[in-house]
Amino acid sequence: MEYITNSAEETEALGARLGERLEPGAVIAFTGDLGAGKTAFTRGLAQGLGIVDRVTSPTFTIVNEYEGGRLPLFHFDMYRLGSSDELFDIGWEEYLARGGVCAVEWSENVADALEDVIPVRICRGESHSQRVITIEGVDL
Repeated sequence: MEYITNSAEETEALGARLGERLEPGAVIAFTGDLGAGKTAFTRGLAQGLGIVDRVTSPTFTIVNEYEGGRLPLFHFDMYRLGSSDELFDIGWEEYLARGGVCAVEWSENVADALEDVIPVRICRGESHSQRVITIEGVDL
């Protein structure tokens, strides 16, 4: 399904709608250019899960963990990973086993290791703040 948002707040609100529907073990596989809004969408996921912590990009830490909601959120940034082998080196299987939600930015870098994902593609729209967001497998 394709959605149009016209601000970071609308992108977060869409993410919150998805977050409200997610079950333990869900993996959100993001694709989109740098600055497209993947982290804004993840802030919304956190809100939908009931997490009140400030959500930031895990660019330099690879993964940020957020607890305190109905499910934990594990926010990954795979931009700096060279292969799926590195994903397993950072404990991917352990994160999956914890029954939270894994939000994976730059998922295309580790696509061969991801199974049963909810693909979310975020592209820039016609204006500076507009985004075209495609979510597969879940109707909001």
